[in-house]
Amino acid sequence: MDELVVELCRDLIRIDTSNPGDHSGPGERKAAEYVAEKLESVGIKTTLLESHSKRTSVIARIEGEDPSRDALLLHGHLDVVPAQASDWTHDPFSGEIADGCVWGRGAVDMKDMDAMILATVMDRARTGRKPKRDLVLAFLADEEAGGKFGAHWLVDNHPGLFEGCTEAVGEVGGFSLTVPGDRRLYLIETAEKGLAWMRLKAVGTAGHGSMVHSDNAVSELARAVARLGEHRFPIRLTKTVQRFLEQVCEAYGVEFDPRDPEACLPYLGSLARMIGATLRHTLNPTRLDAGYKVNVIPQEATAEVDGRFLPGLEKDFFEQVDALLGDKVTREFVHYDIAVETDFEGGIVGAMEEALTWADPGAIPVPYCLSGGTDAKSFAQLGMTCFGFAPLKLPPELDFSGMFHGVDERVPIDGLQFGARVLDRFLDHA
Repeated sequence: MDELVVELCRDLIRIDTSNPGDHSGPGERKAAEYVAEKLESVGIKTTLLESHSKRTSVIARIEGEDPSRDALLLHGHLDVVPAQASDWTHDPFSGEIADGCVWGRGAVDMKDMDAMILATVMDRARTGRKPKRDLVLAFLADEEAGGKFGAHWLVDNHPGLFEGCTEAVGEVGGFSLTVPGDRRLYLIETAEKGLAWMRLKAVGTAGHGSMVHSDNAVSELARAVARLGEHRFPIRLTKTVQRFLEQVCEAYGVEFDPRDPEACLPYLGSLARMIGATLRHTLNPTRLDAGYKVNVIPQEATAEVDGRFLPGLEKDFFEQVDALLGDKVTREFVHYDIAVETDFEGGIVGAMEEALTWADPGAIPVPYCLSGGTDAKSFAQLGMTCFGFAPLKLPPELDFSGMFHGVDERVPIDGLQFGARVLDRFLDHA
């Protein structure tokens, strides 16, 4: 299985599935057909569904030893964000092996996990090893643009495909963070922030740029955007974040101070960027647009902002946003999605913990909150309990969070192989 997971990851990276968010990219069809062919080759029946031209997802169901038990969903997305080859050390769609890593767009987000799932279920099918319960596999389109034509579309239009699934396992969890004593925290995602991509609009009076003008939409919008961009939301510790920070402090032998949780961040290295964003709501202006000619005062000005709110605190987030916007600027959603959070307990968590400590005696599994979002948001709406568990044992010097959507994205080969072995072990007990 070690060689297979590397081969699958490289093959998937070589299939360009860049998703610019407007259907102008190559789509996921070719990758979906590749996945389906691999599964069918070991006797696993697949279904391809297309929500839009080239927006293709693959679904399969594998019978478990006890079909009376609730089913488990394993899901991954096939699309990736675009990459500019001239910026990279190695071509982002080459799947090249260098310095002990597989390089390319999607190496960690998330064709590595797609390959782990494929390698594991293919090996189990060839050797006749059934999982403990039914598995539903979903290789999805469009996650990088919010999942409207992938997971959301499937949940809205084909919920029967997920019948019996009560738990779901997907991306951005199970990766390691080295701590003192030859130990590693393995961050299992049990929560993720909600998503509010918003378009702001100010309306004023159009006029000639040479005249005195007190009702200028551009000025009004600019002031509101500046207020949002400069605002620092107060720290609000959710149960997941507090438990994670407590375990970080314990690993370093220091006392956790709930009055100053940011004191924990220096211990996290490059992960501090991601974890720091889970201590509070965030909102960042990203786009501005107004006018069509330099000497014409436009009637309307718009901006777009990326907002992320903490689980259980959505109302608090929007109350602060609206107060900052004031009465003269309106907002509407470009894309909205829920926050999710679950407890770090139960049989499935026990199976993750057992698999990790079996593979790495220095493992300390811990829950954490993701600052971004995944397809888990869609499956949570079907009542599933969702986790991020794409296990990777990482070298301490690797800037893992910087790999996501970054230049020179890559995954260590031994980490990829570790992940497939852990996932296989997990399915023995989940």
